Amino acid sequence: MAKGKQIYEGKAKILYEGPEKGTLIQYFKDDATAFN
Repeated sequence: MAKGKQIYEGKAKILYEGPEKGTLIQYFKDDATAFN
C-alpha cells in the first residue's frame, strides 16, 4: 500500500494520505512512552 503525504505526527502515530481520495493510513510507532 502506497503512503501519500504525511498529514500528522504525534507521540504514538503518524497519519498519511491514503491511496484513494478520502482515506488515511495510520502508522503506529513502536516507541515506549513510559518516560514522557
